[in-house]
Amino acid sequence: MDLQFIKETVLLSMAMVGILGNVSVSVNYMFSWWGSPEKKAVHLILTHLAFTNIILLLTKGLQKTITVFGLRNFLDDKGCKIIVYLERVARGLSICTSSLLTVVQAIIISPRASGWRRLRPKSAWHILPFFTFFWISNALISTNLIHSIRSTSLNMSQLKNGDNYCYFTLESQKIKRIVLPLMVLRDAVFQGAMGGASGYMVFLLHKHHQHVLYLQNSKLLYRTPPELRAAQSVLLLMLCFVFFSCTDCAFSLFLSLSLGDCLLMVNILEFVTPVYAIFSPFVLIHRDGLLSECCHARWR
Repeated sequence: MDLQFIKETVLLSMAMVGILGNVSVSVNYMFSWWGSPEKKAVHLILTHLAFTNIILLLTKGLQKTITVFGLRNFLDDKGCKIIVYLERVARGLSICTSSLLTVVQAIIISPRASGWRRLRPKSAWHILPFFTFFWISNALISTNLIHSIRSTSLNMSQLKNGDNYCYFTLESQKIKRIVLPLMVLRDAVFQGAMGGASGYMVFLLHKHHQHVLYLQNSKLLYRTPPELRAAQSVLLLMLCFVFFSCTDCAFSLFLSLSLGDCLLMVNILEFVTPVYAIFSPFVLIHRDGLLSECCHARWR
């Protein structure tokens, strides 16, 4: 029980740190959005990504808070449905928003002669329909959870572990045949788009690097454009997403194929799942100097 308490406390602390990081990023980009005459689409997308991370970490943090403080029956049946449903929707929104961020950033840094340049959003408001589509589609895909989630307060026989206060009931095969293909299709499309856009950005950044080396050998001064610096930050963010997403998928696949219960793998998976939402704001803070900019703006 002591080890379980320590694990849940560490997870709760990680969630709180991630929430603070995402709040600082979202507030900074919101100030940049309203205070700048030029509304940048990337800033709007990053604000939405931070918002979805906050929802994901809040739902995770609430579950860990219930466990740490022993509030086992705090969540009733409706509470379990809401928490798990929001967590699933936020996870899908994170995938979709990260993919949109990568594609838009790749279009922004594409050469003017490229055909991709014509797809560049002329206004940041053109991004809003994508957010609407993401929310509606992920909300519909996750509706099966409303019927399959139950609280242990209604059925104490389901309480096997100290933190198993919400559990899944068996779903009909008809629902699985509808929901699972949609989830696989969503992940395949958006992660495929993310991979293609990331590869294109690597190609463009490599060409830029070769150009910089040529100018340095020619003893000419050259400064990296802000669009390319932003692309480097987005690319680093997507590399983190791919790494943690693949790790999460590998552990989940191992657990689904294993015959027995592997408690070590389950514990590792609990730490791996929220890492991207926790780590991503600090990548932006470090790469783009958001913390110093925010402090400077408040000081002014």
